[in-house]
Amino acid sequence: MSVLYTDRLELLPITLPMVEAVLDGRREEAESLAGVSFPAEWPGRALVERAFACPLARLRDDPASYLWGGRLLVARASASASGQRVVVGSVVLDGKPDASGTVEIGYGIEGRSQGMGYATEGTRAVVDWALAQINVARVTAATLPWHVASRRVIEKVGMHEAGTREHEMFGDLLIYEKTH
Repeated sequence: MSVLYTDRLELLPITLPMVEAVLDGRREEAESLAGVSFPAEWPGRALVERAFACPLARLRDDPASYLWGGRLLVARASASASGQRVVVGSVVLDGKPDASGTVEIGYGIEGRSQGMGYATEGTRAVVDWALAQINVARVTAATLPWHVASRRVIEKVGMHEAGTREHEMFGDLLIYEKTH
């Protein structure tokens, strides 16, 4: 997978060695593999486990499918307060598209970088990339009805509400979609 670029971000492909280094607490190795520094509190094992909706063993067996489209969001040196390339978050897909050509997107921004438009900018780039792939007809996103900031990001990237889905812990989730 290639690096994607926006006005302020580089979107680096997430690799299995990066994920394993983070899960194993090998921060310096993860940073070396990515070629950038991670914020002190980010990403952390819990975030990585939530981001990938499959057991680690399945991820290791087929990283090309489960890491498909996943990107680290790196603020370019000119866009960051420190003047350095810094990881500000990530955008992940739930794996390769299903038989109907649908893929679900999720994103997270580290605390100090929230509210700066990085989620919208990075998510838009990955949605556009996904919809440009021959086997993708639809990109979906799920969020809690009360999560206004998440809904705003989803709507700003051109997705529209398409229904609800029941979640075993959180109840109803709003489902958004964007198609060609």
